[in-house]
Amino acid sequence: MESVKTQDVSVNDFPWKIVYHPEICTMCGSCVAACTFNAIEPAMARRSLTVSRKAFPDPVQEHMARPVIRQKSGVLNACVGCGMCEKMCPNAAIFSARNPDSRFPLLARGKGPIKRGGRTNLNAQRTLDSIIVGRISQMTDPSLDSERHTFDIRSPFGRVLQARELPFRVEGNNLVLTEKTPPVHWIYPVIFSDMSIGALSTRAWEALVMATAYLNEKHDMPVRMCSGEGGMPIKLLESEQLKYVILQIASGHFGWNRIIKAMPGMKTDPAGVLIKIGQGAKPGDGGLLPSAKVAPHIQAIRGVPKADLLSPPNHQGLYSIEESVQKMHLSLNAAFGFRVPVAIKCAASATSVSVYNNLLRDPYKICGGFFMDGIQGGTGAANEVSLDHTGHPIVSKLRDCYLAAVAQGLQGQIPLWAGGGMGMTGNAAADVFKMLCLGANGVIMGKILIQLLGCIGNEHGRCNSCSTGKCPTGICTQDPRLVKRLDVDRGAENIVKYMLAFDSELRKLLAPVGNSSLPVGRSDVLVSTDKAVADKLGIQYAC
Repeated sequence: MESVKTQDVSVNDFPWKIVYHPEICTMCGSCVAACTFNAIEPAMARRSLTVSRKAFPDPVQEHMARPVIRQKSGVLNACVGCGMCEKMCPNAAIFSARNPDSRFPLLARGKGPIKRGGRTNLNAQRTLDSIIVGRISQMTDPSLDSERHTFDIRSPFGRVLQARELPFRVEGNNLVLTEKTPPVHWIYPVIFSDMSIGALSTRAWEALVMATAYLNEKHDMPVRMCSGEGGMPIKLLESEQLKYVILQIASGHFGWNRIIKAMPGMKTDPAGVLIKIGQGAKPGDGGLLPSAKVAPHIQAIRGVPKADLLSPPNHQGLYSIEESVQKMHLSLNAAFGFRVPVAIKCAASATSVSVYNNLLRDPYKICGGFFMDGIQGGTGAANEVSLDHTGHPIVSKLRDCYLAAVAQGLQGQIPLWAGGGMGMTGNAAADVFKMLCLGANGVIMGKILIQLLGCIGNEHGRCNSCSTGKCPTGICTQDPRLVKRLDVDRGAENIVKYMLAFDSELRKLLAPVGNSSLPVGRSDVLVSTDKAVADKLGIQYAC
């Protein structure tokens, strides 16, 4: 018998489940014949009964095989709840029931909200859901063919200098570079969010790395992933695939001793360095890795004993934005010979614009990006009160930062990357397109990747045990017995397929508005069905 994998689709993932009572079924076959979706089938089931057939108690166990009606577990044969089986059954032995734990929208891109893996917050109507693409190029500006047109889907990661700041001088008919320019990498506008080895199992993290490398090398899609706080395996640090990974340094500095020691053996530079100040789902809190998840290999990578690993709420020694620029940005740029972009990640908050304005005035021109994380993202390591009652929705803060840069004529210099709930209601491509139009250069996505690996948690309280080290799917645990349940190859394949579909859908949104490159800041493309949202974001109102 083929082994069951945690990524296998089960009946409990579908929007409708078949409730069947075999004790009153006569196996007439009417329900199977009436089901036009081929969602049920006759099968044999083994039954064990304990009976006593003598005049005195003499229990014995009897085994028998009996025919039953079974629901199929294939996505193409999912029950739609039409109720024809119930209507045709003469004994009321079968009917369909709505399943509150459905993950079907993620599996088959159906309608309705996704039931997301892990905990989340702010489950009310999202701002992005009241924004639609309202300007379609038809007669005035010809639209494009999304299947045959060539699209330039790339975003900068690194400081982009204005024309007047470029260090050139004219010598005769030649332009001569007078000094080194900040490093800029042009990458796909999606970065796989920071989820560390420790928070994720080694197999889950390996699946993310494999998917990232495959997208880059086989599909020419320069997606990057962030390592998260906690370091990386030496083999990856000394491999060619390091160029696809953004190294993160957070307030706990976990794993950085190993990264520094591995520098002489690095064959290539990393894609970048990300200084994490805050996270959207727990702004003001440091990270927490419970001791249950600090396995021996995690202890080796992070250089710590088996204990609860708490990151401080802020970087020790940094007390202002200016110090952040002068100390950490400068030292990390210098560590890699000023060849690697260094960016900063903060939680979206009322002070986001102030932070961004200070980075724009950076005299060293070394800040390679401003990452913002909103409250609608999720995490398995936050306290409930932080998860539910702190943070800021990402859309308005992104728009505020972009407009602040526009007012100074500095938009595009420090790329804006935003995240927090991308793909929350079923279509990440649409959310990303809207974020680009509102001023983002790209987005960061994390939780949807965990869903693709097979996470079964949802907003109804199902599972959501990320912090316990007992994840039943092998994604957020270090228990060897549980980790084996995760199929690395299938997990990576799911992510690759999703990103290819994402890329196709993003092109289908670029084409109607007549853009062959990313529409960063093109708010004229969007309209809102909510007057308050339209006024706040400065876009058209449609009713």
